[in-house]
Amino acid sequence: MRGTSLSLDRFAAEVADGLAGDEVGEAEVSVGFLTQQGARHAGRGRSYRNHVLSLRVEDAVGSCAVEPGLLTDELVVDCVGSPVRALLRHPEPAVRIAALDAYLMWRHPHHEHGEEVRLRRGSSLNKSVQRAQQVVDLLPTHVGRVLVIGVVNSLLERLRHRGVNYVACDLKGGTTEWGEPIARDAMSEVDGCDAVLASGMVAGNGTFDPLLGRARDTGIPLVLFAQTASGILPWFLGSGVTAISAEPYPFFWLDGGPSSIYRYPQKPGKDLR
Repeated sequence: MRGTSLSLDRFAAEVADGLAGDEVGEAEVSVGFLTQQGARHAGRGRSYRNHVLSLRVEDAVGSCAVEPGLLTDELVVDCVGSPVRALLRHPEPAVRIAALDAYLMWRHPHHEHGEEVRLRRGSSLNKSVQRAQQVVDLLPTHVGRVLVIGVVNSLLERLRHRGVNYVACDLKGGTTEWGEPIARDAMSEVDGCDAVLASGMVAGNGTFDPLLGRARDTGIPLVLFAQTASGILPWFLGSGVTAISAEPYPFFWLDGGPSSIYRYPQKPGKDLR
């Protein structure tokens, strides 16, 4: 599973042409739905919202987080029954990503390629902390400063525990749980950091391609924690992406029982610095 495409759109076009299997011409979306969620972990001072478009192809569900109010119910319903190949050319980026994500997870499921890590049952905070440990452990061992794109306080807390400095970045701006300013422009912060830890949401908001290009040009380690596009991003391993924690739907914040994430670590023997 290694992609050489320079952009997500180009990769989607290659999949539509059969890169990941000829079934793309016959596969259809059977179910489409929006998940709208608000959360505030017990003991935490901040709440957050998630709006996620999900499309099902056979036994796989692909997802793309979106800004609240961006997608209508009619658009979601219109996806149902549509061929994957047609949706890979849909004008709405979230639809293209969710359809591509579902198709790739159907044809190339995580359990065949990734290292499964089971998260124990627990509260939303407990499961968030469990995931954070697995994600942060994918970073190179010796990094002094990490750019974190997509602020998740459990990840920041884990970095603090390891004594790693970080720059928090999110398009919404604001401050972290500890009152630290959150930068808005990720690309302006990359050069001052030793590694990048980015949410899969970069695939849905148009920032993945420039980030990938910078990683390719400079060799800076790019580690992703993906709910959005968890089935897509492993195809870029070794082509700009260093490691991935992939988490298919339903996500840890929806299910308090045991669940799985899949780690795609950097292969041993490669210099990540």
